[in-house]
Amino acid sequence: MVASNDLKAYLPTTKKELQLRGWDEVDVIIFSGDAYIDHPAFGAAVIGRVLEHAGYKVAIVPQPDWRGDHRDFTKLGRPRLFFAITAGSMDSMVNHYTAAKRLRSDDAYTPEGKAGMRPDYCTITYSNILRELYPDSMIVIGGVEASMRRLTHYDYWSDKLMPSILVDSKADILVYGMGEKQVLAIAKSLEDGALHLQFRGRPEAYRTLRYSLEDIPQIAYIEDASLQFRGRPAGYSLEAKGDVITLHSHEEAVKSKRVHAENFRIIETESNKINAATIIQPVGNQYVVVNPPYPTMTTEELDAIYDLPFQYHPHPKYKGKHIPAYEMIRFSVCMHRGCFGGCSFCTISAHQGKQIASRSEKSILRQIDLLKDLPEWKGYLSDLGGPSANMYGMHGKDMSMCEKCARASCLHPAICKNLNQDFAPLLKIYRRVDKLPYMKKAFVGSGVRYDLMNEEYGRELIEKHVSGRLKVAPEHTASEVLKIMRKPSWEQYEKFYRFFEQVNKQAGLKQQLIPYFISSHPGCRNQDMQHLAEKCKQMHYRPEQVQDFTPTPMTLATTMFYTGLNPYTMESVYVARTKEEKQKQNSYFFWWKGGAERRRR
Repeated sequence: MVASNDLKAYLPTTKKELQLRGWDEVDVIIFSGDAYIDHPAFGAAVIGRVLEHAGYKVAIVPQPDWRGDHRDFTKLGRPRLFFAITAGSMDSMVNHYTAAKRLRSDDAYTPEGKAGMRPDYCTITYSNILRELYPDSMIVIGGVEASMRRLTHYDYWSDKLMPSILVDSKADILVYGMGEKQVLAIAKSLEDGALHLQFRGRPEAYRTLRYSLEDIPQIAYIEDASLQFRGRPAGYSLEAKGDVITLHSHEEAVKSKRVHAENFRIIETESNKINAATIIQPVGNQYVVVNPPYPTMTTEELDAIYDLPFQYHPHPKYKGKHIPAYEMIRFSVCMHRGCFGGCSFCTISAHQGKQIASRSEKSILRQIDLLKDLPEWKGYLSDLGGPSANMYGMHGKDMSMCEKCARASCLHPAICKNLNQDFAPLLKIYRRVDKLPYMKKAFVGSGVRYDLMNEEYGRELIEKHVSGRLKVAPEHTASEVLKIMRKPSWEQYEKFYRFFEQVNKQAGLKQQLIPYFISSHPGCRNQDMQHLAEKCKQMHYRPEQVQDFTPTPMTLATTMFYTGLNPYTMESVYVARTKEEKQKQNSYFFWWKGGAERRRR
């Protein structure tokens, strides 16, 4: 059943809802900066459903009031196992502020788009409150905000390097990337040891409990510098964990931008490996330990997540309220995770992984069959896609070569010869979906890589799955800027543009190709923006919405923005830093308005 109004069909959010289930306590309480939408596109719902399926009692507190008496943090009591915290689907600072550091007037993940329902640095705020209220409880942080701040990172909004979010949050464990396997392993470890019943008020037992979690893959934690901690034997060494790389300390990175750039190169290189090393970074008299990730999820594992009993609807507490983020994805289907594009400014591969994990055709069709039962269904699928919609099912031809590879991108500077560019499975799904009796039209709303496309796929996409406008992201026109962005050449975009126009003409369609561009990206100078403006004039393209580069934590572009260096070459990179420089670059987009009007997407 989909979109039930039965409160027991959702994860409980209040004491009353616990009582409806006959629960006196719960095993895990999730605190989220987003509204609770029971849909697999929202991480808190996924983590909750995964734990529930494993037999744990789970509750969720969406958008708790962090001001005042903190009653939202105490209303469900103490969980038997741990608190889980996520800022939501976005980094809270990206959610709150524009590239110009202006406070946004809305929040797509909040009922009625109301702003101000989560704090700045949301994960830190929630965790500190819970640590004060429940000093001897286990706190696990995760989601995009925690994931991309797991080691020393540049924070654009405070204009400084910040240490691992573990330091300021005082959390016990950080889960990075997609967290299903990690939270299950954490819950099982706590359950198996039964130590959760014994450690409260007993420091030594608590340390032992922490120690029992530290071999779980794809987590991070803070280690005491002495290593004589948590009941370990004398002479214990982290080298026992296998390959270990020690970064420059946080304090050294603060003193030297070059050192920070060196650290980033190592972090990104390891994050792109199938067989990664453990990463250690000293901070103060402790150090942060980042365990290597789990293997990429199999199709069967990913299918199992999407088969969980999601209601595909916001919790009934929001009845009658509009939640923009939900409206956007309500009738969309994500077919895979991961992205091997490696764009310099993007966090997808760093969070979801470079390798693609794809759902089966049966799983995708099962979800669509559920969506058609929603009362608002009109026969249209808004998106049949993924992080990059046309990467579905792709992987290395010889995976043993991929296991030795550390490239950040499989597409830049050229498409890897080992990449299996087979569009047959994706086209088969498109055609199966098109034949569904209740389907009027299935659109591809996600971005597509025009440098990863053959003629058969391109024609089918353009003729049958574009809703009048196809959005692509060349991002710039200048070759040197595109190299820094790890994007294909402008000539490749022009080639695709001609193909797009040709297919439309042959099919009798009048569709538009909408390119996205970025101004003020590291490496971009005024003359590069002039070049972009000239190309826009030639295409008769008049952008209404444009993107100023926003430095988000732990990306290559952000590292270049802060350091002025390319971490891979240590060559200087020009950066437009000041408000005036950024406005000047942005104004070139509006050649047709004389630069007087600017609206940012």
